[in-house]
Amino acid sequence: MPRSPAAARGRALRPAPTPEAQVAAMREVVRAGARDRPGVYRMVAAGGEVIYVGKSKRIRSRLLSYFRCAYPEEKGARILREADAIDWEYEPSEFAALLRELRLIKRLRPRFNVAMKRDAHHYAFIKITGGPAPKLVVVRAAGSDDGGVYYGPFVGAWRLAEALRELNDALGLRDCAQRVTMHFSDQADLFAPPERTPGCIRHEIHKCLGPCIGGCSERQYAARVALARGFFEGADDGPIPTLTAQMRAASAQLEFERAAAIRDKVHRLEVLREQFARLRFAIESLSFVYPVPGIDGDDRVYLIRRGCVREEQAAPRTVADRERLRALAAATFEPVTRRPAPVTVPAHEVDELMLVSTWFRQHPDELDRARACGLAIAS
Repeated sequence: MPRSPAAARGRALRPAPTPEAQVAAMREVVRAGARDRPGVYRMVAAGGEVIYVGKSKRIRSRLLSYFRCAYPEEKGARILREADAIDWEYEPSEFAALLRELRLIKRLRPRFNVAMKRDAHHYAFIKITGGPAPKLVVVRAAGSDDGGVYYGPFVGAWRLAEALRELNDALGLRDCAQRVTMHFSDQADLFAPPERTPGCIRHEIHKCLGPCIGGCSERQYAARVALARGFFEGADDGPIPTLTAQMRAASAQLEFERAAAIRDKVHRLEVLREQFARLRFAIESLSFVYPVPGIDGDDRVYLIRRGCVREEQAAPRTVADRERLRALAAATFEPVTRRPAPVTVPAHEVDELMLVSTWFRQHPDELDRARACGLAIAS
């Protein structure tokens, strides 16, 4: 990511022998040298270990707040006790500082930073397996070499599995091992109907269509899988309306425990639907050219594709600059226009996607300005 040649840097060192004097000396250096403008800062321990990375719209005010911690157990006070130096550098805008902070945390993995330090194992995906009777499973990593379709990623594998279990039960999709042989009802002339075994208990209690024992045709099962896809892709609400009607009917019949159980099922599915809605927003909406005014005229242009910053350039000032930006934008967005967007986001891009998505949700006027700029560049 290009860095401004005029980006100012500062450092507050611990020169004094006692902890109190050292902290006081660091405070004085911050007071004397830091300015109130956007930037990022690092708390550095003895030996050079970066123990914390932060950002602020006003670096000086933020750093001085660490020295006003009232209690020793506060996080800021604990960080100061371990820091031998504070580094800071300025950025042209708050958006630039957000990006810089995230990327530093990803690279340095400071031990006092909890958020934005997750790796791919923190996320989970929904997978629709291949084969004649696909099933829905939660997996820790996505891939494309096994014929499966992946949706995600999501945070919280356990909650995701609970919601997926409700969807499986409502649609009657199987959850047995992938190696189990399927015997659809329309294959009766080719295969003798298998005996029902204890392994088919979900079919007996009407939570599975029973594709392994001839309980449905291949076409019927495929229709239920299509309903699951429609739910994931926002085409319909899946089983939520049916479950809601069942909940109301149970309540009307004074079956309050059953109504409460169905209500919990509906809630888990609604949470899953909301996660998909947020993911779709980031993937489908966040692809554009985003101009950001900077401090002291250091304006930047960000090319954002599928929620991640792919390129950053100084704002064009001449006709030649504008032509170069137009060509770069065409190369950046060309893959999006030539083929459908994939159904998943690579796990290593998730945190940046969420950061960009949150930024534009909190600043909707910025989103309108970005799209207007994108149209102007394309013209």
